[in-house]
Amino acid sequence: MPSRAVPYHGGIRRTLLHMAASADSPHRFRSRLIWVFVAILLAAAAGWWASRPPQVPGYRVERRDLVQDVVATGYVLTPSRVQVASEITGTVVKRLVERGDHVTPGEPLVELRSDQTTAQLDQARAALRQLRQQTRPQAAAALAQAKVQLEQAERDERRARAVFNAGGGSEQQLEQAQTALRTARQQFDSAQAADAAVAPGGSQERVLEAALAAADAVNARSVVRAGVAGVVLARNVEVGDTVTPGESLYTLAMDGPTEISLPVNEQSIGNLRVGQRAQCVADAYPGRSFAAQVSFLAPQVDRSTGTLEVRLRVPQPPDWLRQDMTVSADIVTARRSNALVVPNDALHQIDGDSATVLVLQGGRARPRKVRLGLRGLTLTEVLSGLSPGAEVIADEAVQPDSRVRVALRPLAAAASAPAPAGSGVTGPGQ
Repeated sequence: MPSRAVPYHGGIRRTLLHMAASADSPHRFRSRLIWVFVAILLAAAAGWWASRPPQVPGYRVERRDLVQDVVATGYVLTPSRVQVASEITGTVVKRLVERGDHVTPGEPLVELRSDQTTAQLDQARAALRQLRQQTRPQAAAALAQAKVQLEQAERDERRARAVFNAGGGSEQQLEQAQTALRTARQQFDSAQAADAAVAPGGSQERVLEAALAAADAVNARSVVRAGVAGVVLARNVEVGDTVTPGESLYTLAMDGPTEISLPVNEQSIGNLRVGQRAQCVADAYPGRSFAAQVSFLAPQVDRSTGTLEVRLRVPQPPDWLRQDMTVSADIVTARRSNALVVPNDALHQIDGDSATVLVLQGGRARPRKVRLGLRGLTLTEVLSGLSPGAEVIADEAVQPDSRVRVALRPLAAAASAPAPAGSGVTGPGQ
């Protein structure tokens, strides 16, 4: 360097002497001298600028509270949806509930025209009433009369037998008395059987009661009722419609715990457990959140979508939550307090729980092995290998030990938007 500096300064000195000798005046000499110094400074600045190392993006390692979560979007569902149908063919004469109404078990929903079934019911009632008020007393009277006739025939037969044995009567008279007795006994037996049939709890009463129950059941089917408690989701019938058995008239969302169904990417299911808590937000009400809890993990992954169905139970659903609403859920799978974190784009050569990072040290990118803890899509906990305040490089093109300058980014910049069904590690401010 000294061997080159002497000629250089000598050249400047000769230039200055030449300028002084040829100057017409001291003023012109000073102006030219200033311009020479300016040129020298510009050349030095350009050389320094050109010799600077390249600037690359990076982060300063910090401590913060972390939350590992799985974020997914799904929809609100009910444990069961019930289709309400008519059991008979009929014409709708009255519609009693509308969509959104809450119904209880046995509550009427639709009335059908019931002229024929009502007539059959009246006929069955009349037949049972006739049995109890007319047929039963008549049978009792007939039994009493048959009993009297049987007793009279028994007395006549005894007298005829006594006369015949005493030799005062003919055999024909005795046979006539015996025939009359047999006839009276048969009539009594028939009257007794008839009375037993129409007696309370007898066969005829049971038959008529069964017929009345059947007619009443058929007539009751003219009113379609709710079988369960729930909310009316859909109505498929109008007054005047003719409905047939099995045709759906209403769809009910059965009362029960509100659940949210989420399709979660299979890459994220390793961190999920039943009982984990979640915060949910409906697209329709982005400013309102509500709590939920993981209640079910499907036993298999859907091969066509690569997702697993996860269900969240909502213990206290808000009043504005509706069926089939789109809901985003943030399921908390792990927490770390005061963890040392590094963005994932600064990690290289990841192998299990170990990785390599490039740390700015002495103006150069120095490789360093680190041990990883809680991991996610954007941030990862570092258990060993780094200290708070270290500057790590986030540029895959940088070679180890190369000279670089780091343009620091805030850690929040590393938190890209999570995938629709992905997992990640975030901090309180992200």
